[in-house]
Amino acid sequence: MTHKFASILSILRLLLAPLLLAMAGVATAHPPDPTEGGKGGRIIRVTTLAKDGPGSLAEALAAKGPRIVVFEVGGAIDLGRSVLDIQEPYLTIAGQTAPSPGITLLRGGIDVHAHDVKISNIRVFTGADGQPPLSGWEADAFSTVGAHNVVVENCTFLWALDENMSASGPRFTGDSVAEWREGTSRNVVFRLNLAAEGLANASHPKGEHSKGSLIHDNATGVVFDRNIWAHNVERAPLVKGGAQVLMVNNLIYNPGHRAVHYNLMDLEWAGHAPVTGEITAVGNVLRGGNDTDEGLPFLMLGGVGDLAYYGRDNRAVDRHGNALPQFGRYGETVARLLEAPAPLADLAGYEVMPSGEVETTLLATAGARPWDRGEEEIRVLFFIAEGRGDILDSEAEVGGYPKIEPSRAPFREAEWDLATMTPRSGVYPGQKPGAQDHLSPRDRAMRSPGQ
Repeated sequence: MTHKFASILSILRLLLAPLLLAMAGVATAHPPDPTEGGKGGRIIRVTTLAKDGPGSLAEALAAKGPRIVVFEVGGAIDLGRSVLDIQEPYLTIAGQTAPSPGITLLRGGIDVHAHDVKISNIRVFTGADGQPPLSGWEADAFSTVGAHNVVVENCTFLWALDENMSASGPRFTGDSVAEWREGTSRNVVFRLNLAAEGLANASHPKGEHSKGSLIHDNATGVVFDRNIWAHNVERAPLVKGGAQVLMVNNLIYNPGHRAVHYNLMDLEWAGHAPVTGEITAVGNVLRGGNDTDEGLPFLMLGGVGDLAYYGRDNRAVDRHGNALPQFGRYGETVARLLEAPAPLADLAGYEVMPSGEVETTLLATAGARPWDRGEEEIRVLFFIAEGRGDILDSEAEVGGYPKIEPSRAPFREAEWDLATMTPRSGVYPGQKPGAQDHLSPRDRAMRSPGQ
């Protein structure tokens, strides 16, 4: 990144931070989460930016029992082309506790194999790290792998080699549909995340692989609530055979060949009867950009399995604001779109925004640490607002991995509400005193003790 561009971003951050925080007050409510993570467990302090060893994030993740991971360091944890595997349940990772500039994971990703996990305010910048095309480095920025009861909130995922944020796992575990669904990822909530710039022609062995989110076959209870996908060729999200997904007030910007799509592939289900998938989509926005195919539909159907679908107030426009179609197909197959007269997922507790309010609201509130943005997030968000930006083949096209100065500050338990992991003062690390909390009044009320 050039010095001039970095200076411009720094100025924009200072000028627009108060506006973004004020705009955050219109964010919507949501129902109770499927887990409280490590609530009530012991506090584990991360005291080093080393990728492993004493005081590291990896050590905290490997610990057993309910635990809340807090940070007494800020900066970059270089994973060196490795993935953090979360195997132990009852975990909260509270990235909001880190001193400014927060925690950024470089050259790696996170895979969750456990249940009852909450992750918030972490940045993951995977990247090709100079690996040759098709060479085999294919990490997700974030994925659940057969996990359940997981919440991922206010995180930023950039430059994945596979998907930026996904819910995956085995396709067929057991002998019935109920057992298949029990054996893979389920009850996973993605809320207020930024998933952008999945790398296209990079090191993935299959070739082009700029992907937003994959919801694997038979995954259920998957919720996308107020997320941003930007500059991914496809999968925003891809919902596979028999999966069940709820999409509320998400923004999809500059998809390449597909935005939302459903596909039960006969090649993968051979010998198993197809199971009808379900998508409920309300108040979402698709806006075309520089790389978006002409006439791209909001939802495309492929494969041989039927999709039950309920849609309401989903806005789809090209880069010039002209309306795009709601539905389309890829492949001449027997799959049917079964439009439902009522939502297929429970919308109780959601105060759904009109689609016309989604873009402005999410640019202020989605991604890690909205009160303390990094330069990469500012660039992506401003390019969305300005109708700019492109699908990338390499992180080097936008300046490469950031150089982040480390910081250190003690975590004082008395200054935090440990039930909600919010500061008692209302001011987060890196947030200017007196600035409005980045959470809406509704979300603050839902996070208060006893709620």
